[in-house]
Amino acid sequence: MTFLNAHRAEESTKSLYATQEDFRKLFSDDANDLYLLSFLLTARHEVAQRCFAAGLDECLEANVVYQDWAGPWARRVIIRNAIRIVKPRPAPTGATPDAPNLAGGLPGMRLQDAPVANILALEDFERFVYVLSVLEEYVDQNSAALLNTSQREIREARVRALGHLADFAISDAAPPEKLSLVRVA
Repeated sequence: MTFLNAHRAEESTKSLYATQEDFRKLFSDDANDLYLLSFLLTARHEVAQRCFAAGLDECLEANVVYQDWAGPWARRVIIRNAIRIVKPRPAPTGATPDAPNLAGGLPGMRLQDAPVANILALEDFERFVYVLSVLEEYVDQNSAALLNTSQREIREARVRALGHLADFAISDAAPPEKLSLVRVA
């Protein structure tokens, strides 16, 4: 192989991998979607901001990620950070979990009117399972591995989450009472 061919091969290999600039652009261009993912998982703005920032930092430090996988990689990093921070666990059998404290809500709107309000009202584990398996379309095996639980617990939590979301929609009422305490910006 000649020097010129070796140089071309090296250049084409480099372009296969995401650079720090690629990740900066991704986090800038897709900031709303990535932040929404972080917020849906954590249900608290200050935690979502930490999760988003940690995700950017981790992506900038990534050793080798194919350029085509940069978007899914960034989403997965945010998911892993949210799991590390929130530590969602299945509620003990028969337990009725408290609604999350959503003080802060969504800037500029009442949480009861926001389409995500019902998702945020889910118990932590159910919310994570719903976001992972329904919104992010992770298979049960991957969700179970990320959440360090069984596939059965994932299926059961998804059924509960869908049931709660259906109840909220049918009742046409705001989710749990704590949501009415959210300040309007």
